Amino acid sequence: MRGTSIVLAAALAFAGASCTAPAAAESIVNAPAAKRTAKEGSGLKTAIFAGGCFWGVEAVFSHMKGVKSAVSGYHGGTQKSANYRVVSSGMTDHAEAVRVTYDPKVVRYDQLLQVFFSVVADPTLKNRQGPDTGPQYRAALVPMSAEQNAVAKAYLAQMKASGVWKAPIVTGIERAQAFYPAEDYHQDFALKNPNHGYIKRWDAPKVAGLKKLYPGFYSASFQRN
Repeated sequence: MRGTSIVLAAALAFAGASCTAPAAAESIVNAPAAKRTAKEGSGLKTAIFAGGCFWGVEAVFSHMKGVKSAVSGYHGGTQKSANYRVVSSGMTDHAEAVRVTYDPKVVRYDQLLQVFFSVVADPTLKNRQGPDTGPQYRAALVPMSAEQNAVAKAYLAQMKASGVWKAPIVTGIERAQAFYPAEDYHQDFALKNPNHGYIKRWDAPKVAGLKKLYPGFYSASFQRN
């Protein structure tokens, strides 16, 4: 038990050094409701979102009604390099990402996009989000079906024409590749570590933004993996 605690403490210390604590969280944005709504039928669906450090991405989606799981991991790159220490070097093709499984009868893909760009990711930043810099922290949409791809393209075009963001929107769509779940200590990180400095100053405000802007989608409970 003591050995396990030491390993976990070391892992969390390294995690804290990589997902660094900023001076303040960014403001939430009223992203427009999608004009092109998703029509995905029944049954659970899956999509991948990259939006900087995966702790906050996972935390927001885990507090959404209709989301059945939100798994932190690495999208792109190879299985050999899909570990936190290597990915954090910025020398792989991976992006820290979250694989979201959801019920489209409760929350549609286009609504996930609206929430994502309202409280999770700044679409005007290239290869960084907040204090975290490097290609592994890029914001990207990874559709898993033709319908999701069409909705994502339409929504990005709508965002660019909306005037909501003053700087150019650089977030793009990436082809779905292999997704490798992150180490166990990253899963449900915000739930397990509510007093972690990064979570308190960076990710908790994102969850608060979800509750404020989208109370109908907000769930007080955290959907565990």
